[in-house]
Amino acid sequence: MSRLPDSPVHAAKGAGRDFVYSTAFEVLSRAGFVARGVVYGIIGVLAFLVAVSDKGKLTDQEGAIRTLADEPFGTTLLVVLAIGLGGYSIWRLFRAALGHGPEASDSTIDRLGGVGSGLVYGGLCIATIKILTGSSSSGAGSTPDKTTAGVFDWPAGRWLVGIAGLVLIGVGAYQFLKGARQKFLEELKTEQMAPETKRWITRIGTVGHIARAVVFALIGWFLLKAAYEFDAKEAIGLDGALTKIVTASYGPWLLGLVSAGLIAFGVYSVSESRYRKI
Repeated sequence: MSRLPDSPVHAAKGAGRDFVYSTAFEVLSRAGFVARGVVYGIIGVLAFLVAVSDKGKLTDQEGAIRTLADEPFGTTLLVVLAIGLGGYSIWRLFRAALGHGPEASDSTIDRLGGVGSGLVYGGLCIATIKILTGSSSSGAGSTPDKTTAGVFDWPAGRWLVGIAGLVLIGVGAYQFLKGARQKFLEELKTEQMAPETKRWITRIGTVGHIARAVVFALIGWFLLKAAYEFDAKEAIGLDGALTKIVTASYGPWLLGLVSAGLIAFGVYSVSESRYRKI
């Protein structure tokens, strides 16, 4: 009896599994953690300089990428960063589609988060390529309030903005619990770490995840506020969240703590390139 040919869906899944178990997939994935760490590290350093001096600036992920363009060997750095961001996006999207990688599996929540994260970092990869090719000027791009204003024009747009705010607050809560309970260690090859390395990664991972939680929760809160007041100007991005922190009571001190946490997360992300279960 002859074997029936595989369906296109079956063939696509098979090709996806083959790629996930390839060396190229692992290299791209691990390069992605380095790229993510560089972006968060730049954001944290610039914000820390604002907290302790009149230097630095509050910026988001794309702003951090633009900062690299002005450095020596900026073009080379951006090429490497684009590859890394693309690799991270591919890793998240493939894991979300298949539900596993060669070394670990994902829950339904992790897969849903992977889709969002993969799309965000894919967008950052595209933004980096645009900066490289000169097709994106420093004033270009859509700000959170403009994006929110556009969504308000959609059917049920106000509800969608509110739901997005709740989701981000939920992500913030998840990041906080992940850091406070040190659940991130379950994603790492801790058996390959020396005791001192494990202690060090545990500390920076805890601080880094809690700092991210604060930022995500702030962005989500102001999206909720924008939906409630039907005012797109209330919507903020990562740089806006940092601005809210620095203008609060004891703002410079709080910004210093959060920015130090973002730097810690950047360093933690780089360490993931070595120890993360792909």
